[in-house]
Amino acid sequence: MTTVVLVVMCVVVGALELYASKRSRDQSDAFTRRIEELNEQVTKQNNVLVTVGEQLTAELARVKQDVLPALDTRLRHNTGQVEELAGIVHNADEYLRTQAARLHELEQQRITLAALRRKLTEVETSVRAATGIDASSVEGKVDTVKGQVDTVKGKVDTVEGKVETVQGKVDTALGRLADLERGGAEILELQRALTRTLEDVEDVVAELLRFTEGELDDTVAAALTGSPRTSAGDGVSVTATGRLWTRDDQLQDILADMYERCVRANRLDVRFRTAEGADGDAPGSPGRRRYFLGGQAAEDLAGAFSALLISTGADLPHNGNGWRGLARVEAGRPAGVEPPRPPEDEAALKALLRTLFESTGAVAQIGPLMAVRTREELLCAVLTAGQSLELESDEVFWDPATATVRLRRLPSHQLWDLTAWATTP
Repeated sequence: MTTVVLVVMCVVVGALELYASKRSRDQSDAFTRRIEELNEQVTKQNNVLVTVGEQLTAELARVKQDVLPALDTRLRHNTGQVEELAGIVHNADEYLRTQAARLHELEQQRITLAALRRKLTEVETSVRAATGIDASSVEGKVDTVKGQVDTVKGKVDTVEGKVETVQGKVDTALGRLADLERGGAEILELQRALTRTLEDVEDVVAELLRFTEGELDDTVAAALTGSPRTSAGDGVSVTATGRLWTRDDQLQDILADMYERCVRANRLDVRFRTAEGADGDAPGSPGRRRYFLGGQAAEDLAGAFSALLISTGADLPHNGNGWRGLARVEAGRPAGVEPPRPPEDEAALKALLRTLFESTGAVAQIGPLMAVRTREELLCAVLTAGQSLELESDEVFWDPATATVRLRRLPSHQLWDLTAWATTP
């Protein structure tokens, strides 16, 4: 009986081992097929990115080889024309000075002839009075002198006409010279705008490639190790969006620096950014900047920004009893003792808000945080995901006046009016 039991147990153990072996082999085959599918997807995406990168590189190379040299050639050609017209103007100026000298000489001759005519008239009168002879011959001579004087006057008028003609030609040349100078300035402005556009395109392409490479590396690593994908907190994927707009052109670069400093201080990374005008690509239109951020989840950002705004609002005067807050000297602090410096994220947020207040109209968004500056007030709010989506659907992010009206409808615990804080030195 014992032998039968042992035999049955051996058979059962062998069957279990065969089943476990078959299941392990099936899992291995399924895992291998999954790896091959992922490798095929990664290869296709990589080929698409390589193709797009090559096309962008070829387009940039074509612009650099064709457009920029053509602009440089036109600029040199216009410069040569300007120099030629400058030489013509110089020659015309010399000619005008020469004609003016000749005109002065002719005027002196006219004055001399007028004096001679008066002298002859006096002589004629004296002769008639003294001798009483016929003065017909004397009158003939006087008439001859008068004719010569009239001839000289005609020549003077001819010279004056020529001078006016030359002056008209000089005015025309000066007008053409001014037109060429304006054309050269416009060409230089277009060349600078093209250079800035090419640099922006290169930056966007580089950031997009870097972001996509990170996503592909994360997917491959997750497939090979069997672990889940990298979380949003590791800074690989985009977890929040941002926006920046100001009505003042002079504050755009400064405000962008303060904005990105605040982003970094809150442990966020700029994955990539885009920029466009409020009226598309129309020159002179206020720039709209979009940011795609990674590094922290939106829920964590909402709590952090709420704490920062509470700390910032605490800097306001309280019932006339002095200042409260992290960045102020509290009452009773010994003389000579420095107050504790605010944390980096708080200092960066305050710097951004004060820069916004210097503008006549601006909007800044970092994930759930939204700051709006109008001509009268500075408002900040921490939005939920649904509220952000609603404002984005209504295009409120780019209109400070409309955004202020919408933010005033939020619950009191989500809204901070920092106008009085910003006006305090």
